[in-house]
Order: sequence, then C-alpha cells, then structure tokens
Amino acid sequence: MLFNRILITGANGLLGQSLVGLLSRFPEYDVLATARDDAPRYRGGSGGYTTLDICDYEDVRRVFADFTPGVVINCAAMTSVDACEVEREQCWRINVDAVENLARNCLGNGSRLVQLSTDFVFDGKSGPYRESDRPEPVNFYGKSKLAAENVVRGAGLDRWSIVRTVLVYGTGVDLSRANFGLWVIDELRRGRPISVVTDQIRTPTFVDDLAAGVERVVRFNKTGVFHISGREQISVHDFAVRIAENFELDTSLIQPVDASTFTQVARRPPVTGFIILKAETELGFKPRPTNAALTELRRRLEVDVST
Repeated sequence: MLFNRILITGANGLLGQSLVGLLSRFPEYDVLATARDDAPRYRGGSGGYTTLDICDYEDVRRVFADFTPGVVINCAAMTSVDACEVEREQCWRINVDAVENLARNCLGNGSRLVQLSTDFVFDGKSGPYRESDRPEPVNFYGKSKLAAENVVRGAGLDRWSIVRTVLVYGTGVDLSRANFGLWVIDELRRGRPISVVTDQIRTPTFVDDLAAGVERVVRFNKTGVFHISGREQISVHDFAVRIAENFELDTSLIQPVDASTFTQVARRPPVTGFIILKAETELGFKPRPTNAALTELRRRLEVDVST
C-alpha cells in the first residue's frame, strides 16, 4: 500500500486534534502531528509527533527533510480576533509569514498545501457566501487570513486547497483556547449570566464535521477554495440558546444584546455563514444538523469527565 504522508501543523488545537484522530483511522495515511508544545496534548493517534515552529524557516525545512510529506494541512494560526488587532506584527508573523515558510517548502518538495481560512475574510454585508464571492475583511485577523490565502494561491504550487470555515466549536484535550460552545457551557454551568449578540449571523461548524470535510479535500485531491461549515444559518445568540437547551442549562442566563453594546477592539462582520453546495456536491460533505452535533458534543464531554 502506498501511504499518503500527511503533516499536520497546529495539531494540539481544536481542529488539529480532531484531524489527528480522524486520519489515524485510515490505514492509507501516515500522519505526523506537529505543534510548538514539547508533547502532544491529545490522546491516541496512530502517527508520530514532533515539535515545530512554523515561524522558523529552518525548523520547517528540517521537518520536511525528515518526513517528506505528500500533504501539509496547516491548522496553526493566531485566531484571537482582538489580539490580532492589537498585536499586528505577531499576527502577521504567524498567519502570513509562516504560511510562506510552509508554501516554499511545499514547492521545493512537491507537497500539497491545505490552508485553513475563515468567514472573516468577508465584510458580512451579504452573507451567506459562496467561494466565488469577493473577500473584503473588516479586521486585521481577516486581512491576515486573506493574505495567507493569497500566499498559497501565488506560491506556484501545482496542488493547493483553501478551506474556509465558520465559528468552529467542539472539544479536545487541554485546549489552549476556549471555543464558543465550551465557553457557553462553562459559564452557564457556573450560573453566570452571559451577553450574546443577536445581530451577528453565522453557520456554526462542529469540529468533527470540519475535519471530515478536510479529509475529503485530501482524499479526492481537490484544488481550489472550499467553504466547509454547518448548514444552518443562525444568530450567535440563538446558537447559544440552542446549546443551553441541548445541555439542559438555564436559557434565561443568556442576555440578548446587539453588537453596538460591546467595546471590542476589532470589528466583526455582521452576517456571514457559507453556502456549502460546492463541498456537498464535489466532496460529498454532509455536516450533521446543529442539534445532532450538540448531542454528540454532550456525549463527548460526558465521556471526558468519566475517563
């Protein structure tokens, strides 16, 4: 059997952990997980693990020389939108310069690059968006991710893919950043009221569905841009209510507010979300309904507590 050697960056993050777990179930994939940590945070996974700082070109070159990946899936990024707005140099170094490091090594080794991106490349005036719609980011995070997309497009690679996604939620082991789903659950379980916006609209994405979509991009050797997200377009507030209902938490703790009441450093696009017809038809991508995803999330969290 010919193994497809897959290098995953950011493997200790939410999507990285999900991908390691999923790809490990396929005998045809030889997976090398990488992150800046000394050791993997996730449990299981059939492949190896090594430390990698994608901002360090020589470090990237070393790992490519040792592993010679056929595919690189870049899940590493600075994703805190407000931090990106303030720490712009750091954001650019991680989200753009590091992608150049990966792209140059992919070009030199004949590897394929799959770059993760975001709905925040759009201005949110006319969502949901198709792959062909014109990006117009309203914050520095979105600008950095669009610049990274342009790096991938312009790197001279024969094979590349950009996977954009929206409001990813799920669970993992010892995650360094909370995601929206876990934040809502944690706050409500502690009996704390939360304020959630009614005028930001998204298509929330369960992390395991996103991982399955990325795996299909790899399996079918697809090039180009794919929108991979949940199917249901919903306000962030209504999504929080849906989470509370599925976890039997007190929905009265969720205060509806509009974005103008927040003093966030970075602007957010109001109405995004994706039209996922391309992924559905070309990849056979089928995200589970929101309630089914939340049921699975609850099952997973209960298993984590008991183990």
